[in-house]
Amino acid sequence: MISVLVVEDEEITAEANRIYVERVPGFRVAGVARSGGEALRFLRSTPVDLILLDLYLPDMHGLEVCRAVRAGGLLCDVIAITSARDLAMVRSAVSLGVSQYLLKPFAFAALQEKLTRYARFRGEAGEIVGQGDVDRFLGTLRGTTELPKGMTQDTLDTVAAELRARPEGVSAQAVGAAAGVSRVTARRYLEYLVELGAAVRFPQYGGVGRPELLYRMPTESSGR
Repeated sequence: MISVLVVEDEEITAEANRIYVERVPGFRVAGVARSGGEALRFLRSTPVDLILLDLYLPDMHGLEVCRAVRAGGLLCDVIAITSARDLAMVRSAVSLGVSQYLLKPFAFAALQEKLTRYARFRGEAGEIVGQGDVDRFLGTLRGTTELPKGMTQDTLDTVAAELRARPEGVSAQAVGAAAGVSRVTARRYLEYLVELGAAVRFPQYGGVGRPELLYRMPTESSGR
């Protein structure tokens, strides 16, 4: 079993993350800490394999926790969790040995995918023969950056930006108009984001006939 320390200051979110981790086969929650100091005290007495680390804590930043963990010679891995979308913070997290980065809000499927990749990464065995083996091994943890055939990163970024700008929900037709693509194409991107746990779909009632299908970013209640 892979032991996990959940570090999250919000009680409801911490409990949700604990439940999420326990739902993934092969993982168990060794403890829950509500602050950076509590996390470091826990780690001094109870080693774990993985830390699920919120970056915004009441007493210190999550990256300070990472620095203290590394300075203490602890070998546990870290999945950082944050609502921040600052690339400088991502670079800092990577430099401190954060293995994966998960944006809030997220659905269970998104965390499950990260944990499943981490489990496969830890389960790899054998010897490295060449560079291809190194790339494959690291790819097990990081995941592929290739999009499904026919999709482009620029269009995906535009679709995601439109979702962030319309928290009340937006139709595929409106997203298509904003992204310069057809409604069918926009819906394909939106459904891809739903699969990743980065969007949710819901019907909007009120008109005559079938309800309109809308998409939005997950909320704390739906995504956590």
